[in-house]
Amino acid sequence: MLIDQDVVERALSHAMVKGAEWAEIFAEDRSSLSASFDDGHVEEVANGRERGAGIRVVAGETSGYAHTDDLSEQGLLRAAAVAAGAARAGVQAPPSGVSLSAGESHNPSAVEILPESVPRERKVELLLAADEAARSGRPAIKQVSAGYGESRREILVASTSGVFVSDEHVRTRFSVNCVASGDGGLQTGYETTARTVGFEHFGGVEVEGLAAKAASRAVTKLSARPAPSGELAVVLASGGGGVLFHEACGHGLEADHIAKDVSVYVGKIGAQVASPLVTLVDDGTQAGEWGSYGIDDEGNPGVRSVLIEGGVLQDYMWDRLRAGKEGRDVSGNGRRQSYRYMPMVRMTNTFILPGESDPDEIVAQTPHGVYVAQLGGGQVNTTTGDFVFGMTEAYLIEGGRITAPLRDANLIGNGPQVLSLIDAVASDFGMQAGTCGKDGQSVPVGVGQPTLRIASVTVGGTADG
Repeated sequence: MLIDQDVVERALSHAMVKGAEWAEIFAEDRSSLSASFDDGHVEEVANGRERGAGIRVVAGETSGYAHTDDLSEQGLLRAAAVAAGAARAGVQAPPSGVSLSAGESHNPSAVEILPESVPRERKVELLLAADEAARSGRPAIKQVSAGYGESRREILVASTSGVFVSDEHVRTRFSVNCVASGDGGLQTGYETTARTVGFEHFGGVEVEGLAAKAASRAVTKLSARPAPSGELAVVLASGGGGVLFHEACGHGLEADHIAKDVSVYVGKIGAQVASPLVTLVDDGTQAGEWGSYGIDDEGNPGVRSVLIEGGVLQDYMWDRLRAGKEGRDVSGNGRRQSYRYMPMVRMTNTFILPGESDPDEIVAQTPHGVYVAQLGGGQVNTTTGDFVFGMTEAYLIEGGRITAPLRDANLIGNGPQVLSLIDAVASDFGMQAGTCGKDGQSVPVGVGQPTLRIASVTVGGTADG
């Protein structure tokens, strides 16, 4: 246990002496290791450690927050006094006792092999194996970069509501980036795998296959032709386009954006906001996925929330404060980057559920369009839903067949409009791991979707459509 229960109770009581309504302590102990490999050499193997606590005090519409890396009782009392002062609560009140009851966290992600128990040499071997696999039989590959990462995060959340609960998250990841050179200039290919599990992850994932896929992607793009431009049908491959729905739709369903009236989904619960083929879910209980946990960073259990069902908007995602103001149930979406930050409404694993169509048939029934195997980063305006996303791996669809590879180009559109134009959803499904940034904080998330077709969306290529 990071902090003894009696110490936490006294710190919370001290946070309430200025007449605040509610107080919370979030404590964290995080350790990490990363190793990077570039151009035939191990560049760096680095350890990290971060330990501390944040105290939040709420008085009316004001929240005060203070953090400290001193987890002693005196350190917590000092932070509690600062947070209470920042909340500008009422007249000084005598300390009142706080009684906590230890709760249980049911983490969906089991860990078999703690990564720190595995020798560093084994982790370096993974990097070397990826480099060899990427270069094997591919003289066009001129550079290979690979990265290994692991982290272990223990958290404790307690509040004057009586919550006293802890959780632990163990995560492992591996990524490969390849650069190919040829007549088409320099082209890149990237692949990653990341799970909320231990080192056993690498018993089920071959880094050699990951590296070969990244290298093949880079080499294939050397012969790519300019992408078409204009309004076209776009087929998103399973898992490859989940980031679009996370960014263009998911953020607009976070309750803080709703409260600030900066979302296109304000006031639309019960309205048809997407094709009847679309059911969008946010689920922090998915075993092993990158955005999963037993409790969120406010101590609430992870939840499976159906946001859109059959195209109809069902609900938003909620943290504790906004749910309390609106009389709603919390949805386990209060998250923070570390103890240095206050929590905010964030997604966990957000995905579109599979449909009934065959993925090959969706392509076969598309006379002309673009097949997107992988989307990259992009920009979204949550107020309007307008977005721009890069296509990092895409192919032309001609006569119902996937043909020529295309150079990198953009997808340009509007989130709600794209949701309404989905006219085919396949029975396959894929998830990917990502990092979501919002208001200066980053957290791990999962994104996913089956193969699906958008009837018409703007492709920003350089060739005529």
